[in-house]
Amino acid sequence: MAGFFSYKVHCSPLRLAALRLPDSRMRAIFLLPIYVLSFAATAAQTLPATDATRVSAPTLDTVLVSGEQPGPGLWKVMRRDSDHVLWILGTQAPLPKTISWRSNEVEKIIASAQEVLTDARAELKVGFFRSVFLLPAVLGAKKNAGGKTLKDILPPDLYARWLPLKQRYLGKYDDVERLRPILAANELYGKAIGKSGMTNKNALWPVIEKIAKQHKVPVKEIDVPIPVDNARQAIDDFKSTAGQLDIDCLATTIARLETDLDAMRARANAWAVGDLEKLKSLPYPDQRAVCLNTLAANANLREKLDAAKQRIRSEWLDAAETALWNNASTFAVLPVTELVSSDGRLAMMRKKGYLVEEPQ
Repeated sequence: MAGFFSYKVHCSPLRLAALRLPDSRMRAIFLLPIYVLSFAATAAQTLPATDATRVSAPTLDTVLVSGEQPGPGLWKVMRRDSDHVLWILGTQAPLPKTISWRSNEVEKIIASAQEVLTDARAELKVGFFRSVFLLPAVLGAKKNAGGKTLKDILPPDLYARWLPLKQRYLGKYDDVERLRPILAANELYGKAIGKSGMTNKNALWPVIEKIAKQHKVPVKEIDVPIPVDNARQAIDDFKSTAGQLDIDCLATTIARLETDLDAMRARANAWAVGDLEKLKSLPYPDQRAVCLNTLAANANLREKLDAAKQRIRSEWLDAAETALWNNASTFAVLPVTELVSSDGRLAMMRKKGYLVEEPQ
């Protein structure tokens, strides 16, 4: 499901294939009540939808870079009492579809490292047979109650802004009209990114993983397990979040696509060419915090989301500190927003007394 929801399924290939049978959107909806967004989204500011910023369709002036690009330099973290070093590559999404990442510096670092750390991510443990028996409930959870369409539930002015974006990015996909606004927002955002010459696909990790394998450097995957003890309750919890916050999620997504697509392209370019100062100077509105509030409106979901976010942060920090004690050199990845924000994981390492150097 190409959009702003992310998750990892913990099950065998056979089970995962079975979960795909109805369609990929169904699989994502089943997991949606307990998805975990990248932690950077919680610190991002959302873009207000004001009359002055609303337009019928975005105009893209920024030309995306293409070909082989270096990406940003590496952040360097060290202990004060040791020469052990943690090298961190800041990742960015979306990125231009047409770039090829030149990873010479990264390859040298990984080749001499003792370990590679992934970013922490949620690991959803879903019982296979329970998911199969619950398919009708899952399919019902993704649609508006009573067979209503977006036209029926959205304010007229918001629906008028939705229509040109839907036509431009979703075309004849009319089934989206029956989806809950939070899911329609996800569909719209994912397609808009793709049709604007960018991709949310992680093109960096396959390169990193290949380099680590070539040099026989172990990769430590930091997965945070989130058990789904009561799948039906999770579906019911998700259903309970339908309402104004659901509509707010779509409204904020529409506002961002109306005003921020060109800035997204500028950020993508800045990452590709390694222009850290420009990347830091560009505003970073993010609709995901508003959409997260939709799920957090349910106490059960809010508890799971808060616990998962805290564990994602703490388990990555624990792994990074352990690596700094045990390894002369470690390579890691984190979203750029985590590296430049005042309350990100890198800022937390500074507060703990580690020396941090930005790339030059």
